[in-house]
Amino acid sequence: MGDRGEPVLLGCLGVLVAANVLNNRVARRWAPLTSVAATGTLLCCARRAGLTWRELGFDRARRGVVVGGALAGVVAAGYAAGVAHPRIRGLFRDERALALSRRRVLEEALVQVPLGTVLLEEVAFRGVLPALLGRSLPARTAAAASAGLFGLWHVLPAMDMCHANPGFGRLTAGEPPGRAVETARLVAGTVVSTTVAGLVFHGLRRRAGLLAPVLLHLATNSLGYAAARAARRLDQSSPGSARPVR
Repeated sequence: MGDRGEPVLLGCLGVLVAANVLNNRVARRWAPLTSVAATGTLLCCARRAGLTWRELGFDRARRGVVVGGALAGVVAAGYAAGVAHPRIRGLFRDERALALSRRRVLEEALVQVPLGTVLLEEVAFRGVLPALLGRSLPARTAAAASAGLFGLWHVLPAMDMCHANPGFGRLTAGEPPGRAVETARLVAGTVVSTTVAGLVFHGLRRRAGLLAPVLLHLATNSLGYAAARAARRLDQSSPGSARPVR
């Protein structure tokens, strides 16, 4: 990577570690500000290292809108089908979403997810890191390394998910003997699945620019809030429901 590239890469990784801890453990409500600041820092570092906007994925905007919009529609249809199916509906019952007021749900879906999550993750893991790593590694190796880092990025959120969505935790863990084992299995499963997702998102970025994975990622996360609320409403209105589900 050269004398100039390695310090830049290490600096970018340091920024991401700090942002991850701040967003998941220290100041969650301030995640949009933290992530915007981290995104700006990463882009400044990448540009100072000589990377072009094209190398970072800021091209083919029209194609990105078409491809990303179509995939977002597929996500919406998949969520609707899953919520409608009684045996699958429980997977959408995320207490982190259900415990929020309507105002907070809108804040999460329209502010926290786009600015606090998607912006930083896509610019970092589909833009800056693959481009920096690609200066010294083959393109596929750089993409795989960035996807692996994307998987590790989700360790802290996965630990929170295990407590917020017991149904998903049991499905992933396979009824383990203890809470620690359940958490460990969920975290491992999340790291693997998000690594695979990172590879898929990188493929989209390579074919249609950065905007395509941005729109897919945004739909996957933001529409999850609507799916959680819809799942609870359907459970409450089902004929066999003995009492309202909180």
